[in-house]
Amino acid sequence: MPVSLQNVVVVGTGQGSFQLAASLREGGFRGSLTLVGDEPGLPYGRPPLSKAYLLGKTDAAGLNLRPPAFYDEHGITVRSGERATAIDRDGRRVVLASGESLPYNHLVLATGARNRPLPVPGADLSGVHQLRTLAEADALKAALARAGRVAVVGAGFIGLEFAAVCAARGVPVTVIEGAPRPLGRAVSAEMAALVERTHVAAGVAFRFGAAVTAITGTGRATGVAMADGEAVAADLILVGIGVLPNQEIAEAAGLPVANGIAVDAMLATPDPAISALGDCAAHPSPFADGARVRIESVQNAVDGARCIAARLLGRPAPFSAVPWFWSDQGPMKLQMAGLAAPHDRAVTRGDPERGGVSVFCYRGGRLVGVESLNRPADHMIARRLLAAGIGPSPEQAADPAFDLKGFAAGPR
Repeated sequence: MPVSLQNVVVVGTGQGSFQLAASLREGGFRGSLTLVGDEPGLPYGRPPLSKAYLLGKTDAAGLNLRPPAFYDEHGITVRSGERATAIDRDGRRVVLASGESLPYNHLVLATGARNRPLPVPGADLSGVHQLRTLAEADALKAALARAGRVAVVGAGFIGLEFAAVCAARGVPVTVIEGAPRPLGRAVSAEMAALVERTHVAAGVAFRFGAAVTAITGTGRATGVAMADGEAVAADLILVGIGVLPNQEIAEAAGLPVANGIAVDAMLATPDPAISALGDCAAHPSPFADGARVRIESVQNAVDGARCIAARLLGRPAPFSAVPWFWSDQGPMKLQMAGLAAPHDRAVTRGDPERGGVSVFCYRGGRLVGVESLNRPADHMIARRLLAAGIGPSPEQAADPAFDLKGFAAGPR
């Protein structure tokens, strides 16, 4: 590893930050290693917040990525409840809100993202929630326990996962979405239709093409008003309209930003002493034909952390991990591999009435993404195919008799 690498500071205490620290220690790094994050407590996993945690299937301790002893045993300092406010690039120091500054040989920005605010009157009323942190999940869980009717603004992953929780608990829920279908930016029209149908069967109501104009109520929210003059009554409202990358600290330090902190194929910024990963980083991807993308997923953060750790340990390689995602929504396990948008052809494989279906998405005749609903074997095969840069033809993928597993494993 580089001789100068003696002191690594990571801004952020999410899953990517944890993985970077663990990978550095596994790779033999013995220098100082500090994680700085403004949330209290140890690094924890966010995906269960909108699912198992709200349903009471796991507690806060169960979210922790490792117990306290792990950090002591591996010499990893976690500065929780501390906010980094500035980067002194010339002096190679991170300035904290307390006024303290931390020196670094290498700085990794894993600052994540924050909830996008709903820009309408009443969005700050009591009863309006968002969900990204453990504290927000605790507030939402308490509110759900006494809710009579729920409205969800946004039919993205968080909104649909929460809607599934409401349906499972027998709480009436309406999802309000400006687009004509759910998961409009994330999945194909074919998969969106299947997801919508399953939610409706579970009791979830949808309002598509609906522009929210206000949250109604005095002191406390009573509903959601829409541009067409109609309203959805609710005493609990979850806003899930996406996130914004936490890039301000990098921008203030003179680093380039463009819907995220701009990094190269190695996840390095133009400053050789600073890297960035996860939800806050925009990187060129071979799965987007080299275009710069910002991917919001645990997988992206974890694989990005491994890429940076390998480079810092003297084994540099471009970030080329296949993007993959998952979302549990009631009885649905939705898994996606690749970057399917945009695509010009989609074919289905399987039968949703008999266990599940996968949608194979093509761009210019090339397989670019596979969306699997309750077909985990297809998902694993898709990741292998995309990593190898190969794929069946659309006709083969749609043929139930075609041996997809054998195709992925066989010689070519």
